[in-house]
Amino acid sequence: MDAVRVALLREVLAGTEWPAATRRFAGVLRSSVVPQGGGLLLVGTEAYEPWHLAAHLVDEAAWSGQPELTPTLVRHRVRPGDPSQLAVGLGRLEAARRGETLLVVAPGQPEAELLERVHDARRAGATVLALDGGDPEVHGLAHEALTVTAAADEVDLDTVQHLVSAAAGENSLPVARGRQSLRDRLSRLADQLTSPPPPRW
Repeated sequence: MDAVRVALLREVLAGTEWPAATRRFAGVLRSSVVPQGGGLLLVGTEAYEPWHLAAHLVDEAAWSGQPELTPTLVRHRVRPGDPSQLAVGLGRLEAARRGETLLVVAPGQPEAELLERVHDARRAGATVLALDGGDPEVHGLAHEALTVTAAADEVDLDTVQHLVSAAAGENSLPVARGRQSLRDRLSRLADQLTSPPPPRW
């Protein structure tokens, strides 16, 4: 999802909890990995691998000049011949240590094996973050969690992942504004999207 679509999505969701919640979560993610020089591990459940989040974080890392946001995608099934970026299995979680960050994306109930490995990584000192669907065990293991339940009318987990990845690459948080009409917000958005980029020196 490009910057224009993310901006439009934020405008649509203005007045809900999601723009602020995703920026807060992204800020925790950024502050966990950037000072450490990286060490971001990204894992999903056996039924849900967060490919798109991994790709968006790679893009945001490049665009923002923060390579520390580039994740290592940890997969449940690695096949012979997979390229190196897709050949990291669950065993990598056993090696997680202090200074590393483990981001768990679990829309449903995760497998016991994954929960055990996440627990071990946390016990070894890794920071655990979670984008979850309300599973209490995942939530209990995370130092910071953002829950997206099936009952959330405004967004789904994919949308939240887009907002989190976009916010993770931002260098500063937006200035809080008072309540504005839809016309004012759209006018401001149009000005932002059509203004030239700042000069690079």
